[in-house]
Amino acid sequence: MALERQHGPLEQELTEAFSRVLASSGFILGEEVERFEQEFAAYCGTEHCVGVASGTAALTLALEAAGIGAGDEVIVPAHTFIASALAVARVGATPVLCDVDSGTGLIDPEAARSLVGPRTAGVVAVHLYGQACDVDAIRAFADPAGLMLLEDAAQAHGAMHRDRRVGGLGAAAGFSFYPSKNLGALGDGGAICTNDAELAQRLRQLRNVGQRRKGEHVVLGTNERLDGLQAAFLRVKLPHLDGWNAARRAAAAEYREALSGVVRVLDERPESPCVYHLFPIRVEGRDEFVASLSRLGVDTGVHYHPAVHRHPAWAGHEIRTGNVSRAEAWAAEQVSLPIHPDLSAAEIERVVDAVTIAAGG
Repeated sequence: MALERQHGPLEQELTEAFSRVLASSGFILGEEVERFEQEFAAYCGTEHCVGVASGTAALTLALEAAGIGAGDEVIVPAHTFIASALAVARVGATPVLCDVDSGTGLIDPEAARSLVGPRTAGVVAVHLYGQACDVDAIRAFADPAGLMLLEDAAQAHGAMHRDRRVGGLGAAAGFSFYPSKNLGALGDGGAICTNDAELAQRLRQLRNVGQRRKGEHVVLGTNERLDGLQAAFLRVKLPHLDGWNAARRAAAAEYREALSGVVRVLDERPESPCVYHLFPIRVEGRDEFVASLSRLGVDTGVHYHPAVHRHPAWAGHEIRTGNVSRAEAWAAEQVSLPIHPDLSAAEIERVVDAVTIAAGG
């Protein structure tokens, strides 16, 4: 992502934010974090936002605050960034990997439902690529069973499901502010949004070494606090998020129109317009396809290969996997084309031409 194009017009505001934090010495938590939490909660339509150090921390702390741990199972899609499942393992629970939809790569609600058992405590609904999951279908079986629905919204800042933004569609939602995200910091950062006041209180304690107030440690917490400087930068960038998402969607629309019938593009659901953190396509013979694009001067990415359960990190750790054939197919065929808010028409045309050549068109 060409972050210098995004940051250039904001340089003065970002510099002023840095100077403001420098003058206040509010480097850890503090006023900038509190104000960003208020602003981001309002943006997502939730009562609470708790800033933390990363998206992975957001998911992990949300599970821990909900009381999920050893002996529990949490259902996670097999096609996602490994952090979605690592958070489950980090709290001592068992990831149970389910299949995804063939057209969107999103968690398949029926596949998830089929894996619910006596130990199931929650479902991680990953809004992959910037498109919201079918949370209604997930809640139809999760709510009656008392399962926690945790949104992994790391790629979906500002995305909508019907008339609501992601972040308030479940018990809690974890966001990442890694610099390349739709809303990115100038370093690492994350947040949890929720409408549950008690959960938010526990999260604030857990992120801050278990403190209820300074020097009074009431739970065994950890140090996962959002820096004041990153919060200040995020406050500068938040008002631009909807515009940036609109630009991503416009670029994606050009890709979709030009590449229809050339390669397989993402299915987009009308009720969940994608904000295109990534622009995924699927091709057979991916290695040669990617090499051809590289020779033509087009950079690509591969997300997410291998599928979650294929990583060697799970050796010695409990993990369960259902039938995940569609997730395996995504892992074998997915390629991400360049996408960001400042992509020019000429750049889009060059990518389209290169893809057409590489695909044999």
